[in-house]
Amino acid sequence: MWYFTWVLGLGLAVGFGILNGIWHEFHLPIEDDLDAPANS
Repeated sequence: MWYFTWVLGLGLAVGFGILNGIWHEFHLPIEDDLDAPANS
């Protein structure tokens, strides 16, 4: 029954990593997106 702990732990770790990546994408500075069109 110890493997249930591993399955739940890995699932939570992967889920947290995905949510962290999504959160990071939406909280990037806006200035980075505006630099490319302004310089061309």
